[in-house]
Amino acid sequence: MPDRSACACLRNHFRFVIMLLATGVLLHGGQQTGASERRNSPTVKLVQKVRPAIVNIHGQKTLSPGDDNYRRGESQNVNGMGTGVIIDERGYILTNHHVVDGVKRIEVTMYDKTEYVAKRVAHDPTTDLAIIKIDTAQKLPVIPIGSSADLMIGEDVVAVGNAYGYEHTVTRGVISALARSVQVSETQSYNDLIQTDASINPGNSGGPLMNIDGEMIGINVAVRQGAQGIGFAIPADQAVSVAAELMCAERERSANTWHGIVTKCDPASGCSCVVGNIDDASPAADSGLKAGDIISQIGSITVSRPLDLERALLAHQVGEKISLSVERNKQPVKVDLVLASVPKRSSDTDRVWEALGVKLQPVSGTQLRSYQKQYRGGLMVTAVKKDSPASIDGIRQGDILLGIHIWETISLENVIYILNTDEFSSLQPVKFLILRNEATYYGHLSTTTKR
Repeated sequence: MPDRSACACLRNHFRFVIMLLATGVLLHGGQQTGASERRNSPTVKLVQKVRPAIVNIHGQKTLSPGDDNYRRGESQNVNGMGTGVIIDERGYILTNHHVVDGVKRIEVTMYDKTEYVAKRVAHDPTTDLAIIKIDTAQKLPVIPIGSSADLMIGEDVVAVGNAYGYEHTVTRGVISALARSVQVSETQSYNDLIQTDASINPGNSGGPLMNIDGEMIGINVAVRQGAQGIGFAIPADQAVSVAAELMCAERERSANTWHGIVTKCDPASGCSCVVGNIDDASPAADSGLKAGDIISQIGSITVSRPLDLERALLAHQVGEKISLSVERNKQPVKVDLVLASVPKRSSDTDRVWEALGVKLQPVSGTQLRSYQKQYRGGLMVTAVKKDSPASIDGIRQGDILLGIHIWETISLENVIYILNTDEFSSLQPVKFLILRNEATYYGHLSTTTKR
């Protein structure tokens, strides 16, 4: 005999399902179609808007003796996970450098569960940012980007990421503080971070911190070990500026195209793409562009920030004429830019010798630990040019350069990055940090002041 109570329960269940179908409130794809407006809150709307532009990243890496988690005698193959944001519809993804560093096979999973294998494009260990790319024939959704220049303490934020491997985890909180400096481990430190109490866990690294308007205002990087409700993110203005430089390097490497425009982001004007400098004898100089011009359009593509300039020029070839719309002294101006081949440049070693007067050789973090120092690495000074900035400011052969201003100096590429920044010239003399005879010293370096 059938259980009458079970039959009654089934009948009630079917009636409930029929009622849901009739009222149109059944769940579909994580969205409740008949939800009230109060439930369909700004947070719900922004998550639905941005999720397709957020990816999950998985991979396996082999630890080396210099890694913090290296354990002698144990297997050094570990599974890594992280998050990324799509910054270009052709498959370019921004994430943290440490998420993909050393990963043999970078596996990317989209929101719709489509899987790809990504390749590395460019990276910057100093800021812990990297760009990877997946090959796809379809246009991908791009993360909406806001500005971190006007953030407010207490402002509502939402973090989305691959927390502990749980894909597209959403957490909510507020901005707790700004301009935080954080030493995450022996080998990783950050400056000028956004602090939030939105839960950020392992796997969230590389994912977006969003404002309530659904704009990315930071890239999540770290959670303070042993603490609750304390997470950090790289400000979006900094992250997007670095992404623009990485995309520029990729364009010059892969397409061999050069424009000679040195851009900067102007937060006062909504982070517009402002021409900072023009390289001499460059396509930009020939086009008539001037410092202070605001680039608003390239062909049919709207330009809102330096990253858009580099994205727009990726598809163009050497010798191609491109129409640019700019604003000059609040007046619209049209210019034609003809891309050239990347000129041959002096090596990084030659440039550092000319600019600072030193020759440098990398020193690993493992070597520095023999000095009982907790640094990721540095650059040993192997030669100092007479009467050079380094010589005048007291740097000696045998010193180990650990940092300049807010940046680490682990490689020559780090020093070249510093020399290329607007801050290096505008803040001179800049502070430098060296290791000498097992003691740490600092001084101030200038390449512009005559003495």
